[in-house]
Amino acid sequence: MKRILFAAALSVLAFAAGAAAQEKPADYSGTWVLDVSRSKLTMPVDSMTMTVSQSEKEISITTETKRPAPPEGQRPGGGGMGGGRGPGGGRGLMGGDGTTTYSLEKKETSMNIDGPMGSIPVYLKAKAKNGKLELSRNAVFNGPMGEVSMGSKEVWEMSADGTTLTVNRETTTMQGTNSSTLVFTKK
Repeated sequence: MKRILFAAALSVLAFAAGAAAQEKPADYSGTWVLDVSRSKLTMPVDSMTMTVSQSEKEISITTETKRPAPPEGQRPGGGGMGGGRGPGGGRGLMGGDGTTTYSLEKKETSMNIDGPMGSIPVYLKAKAKNGKLELSRNAVFNGPMGEVSMGSKEVWEMSADGTTLTVNRETTTMQGTNSSTLVFTKK
């Protein structure tokens, strides 16, 4: 009888430890405005607003960015596919304006982006870890020079008072890897 009680107690402890290991992210819901002066950006930005909706199962992020006009004769957004104004109506493969929804149930999801050579699947993952939210986007597609792999990783961290959100972003494109830090204040 003692063995059965001991085994039952161990099962309860194992279940509790497993539940604790499945960390839930902070609630990032709301409207966040980029503090350009406190951010370290790889591209010029006049302003950016990020609207976040979050449930237990998913987080949906809508971004709207205003950029300075490009110099005379230059294509908007630098003409790349990793910025805020790439293919797909400005969505871009690795971020940019529009809405992206990630599952918070530890499963990979995907969305398609329309590119110059057709529809490109972009794979999305999110996980909470050590009080932070980690988001990743990855795409592999065939370009004019062969297979191309692009991706981004973001680590979101909210201040203790819930008024500041810091997003550390690393983006890998055909041109290499860029890192930026975006500091948002809650509106």
